Amino acid sequence: MSTQAAGAALMFEDLPKLARDAVPEHSTRYSPELELWREEMPGGCHWSGLLRRGNTLRVTARGANANVSALFYNFEDRGERYNMPDTLKIQSTAFIRKGLVCYSDMGRVLCSVADSNCAWHDTIGGLIDGPTVERRYGVRRFQEHRNDMFRNAHDGFLTELGKWGLGRRDLVPNVNFFSKVQVDDDGAMSFAPAHSKDGDFVDLRFEMNVLVVLASAPHRLDLSPTYAPPTVELQCWRSGTAGKDDPCRQAMPENRRGFMNTERYYL
Repeated sequence: MSTQAAGAALMFEDLPKLARDAVPEHSTRYSPELELWREEMPGGCHWSGLLRRGNTLRVTARGANANVSALFYNFEDRGERYNMPDTLKIQSTAFIRKGLVCYSDMGRVLCSVADSNCAWHDTIGGLIDGPTVERRYGVRRFQEHRNDMFRNAHDGFLTELGKWGLGRRDLVPNVNFFSKVQVDDDGAMSFAPAHSKDGDFVDLRFEMNVLVVLASAPHRLDLSPTYAPPTVELQCWRSGTAGKDDPCRQAMPENRRGFMNTERYYL
């Protein structure tokens, strides 16, 4: 029987036992035998795929100064997608780190940052596009340079979105994993060079079935004159969803409600 007080917000403890029992007591830690697949994404390239609820994508930098731009969409209803303003506002932050989550525009948790040894993942720097790559690095076309051509994240995203029936109108503000962008007192944004190192990783635990779109081109604000984005490794492992005592769930009351909204979606 519900114990919710009249006028109070519905909390996890107010749900019937059958609903509460659908949530594991504890989260699962990484172990090699839980691995499902792995592959490499060369620097500058793009990738997309379905990450099912209860699986975790570990993204590992295989070189210094990696940047992995990312967007997330509800796989079954792609009108629901990552919402940067809500993600930052709800969690009172300007960047993503271990223990926080990525919210959809329906107030559900698309994925949790369950683990990471990189303390700052950019949410405000946007995507590098073709004109910026050409102005900063020059032109290297496929016809002459084959797989060593210069790529940009904007066009890479559009290529991947097209495979799933999405397009330019579905581009929204993205996350840039492994990158750090600071804002000074005058509002100017600056890229922190040498923020990420070889071996840095982030574990994205998917709480919903999510279409994931990635690009490993340089960050838009990275002023390095050399085009040298490193390879990143993608590794999917069977984690299950967040447990009742998971740090991402327990970080704040808003996240507890976000997880509850997500779990009710799958009951």
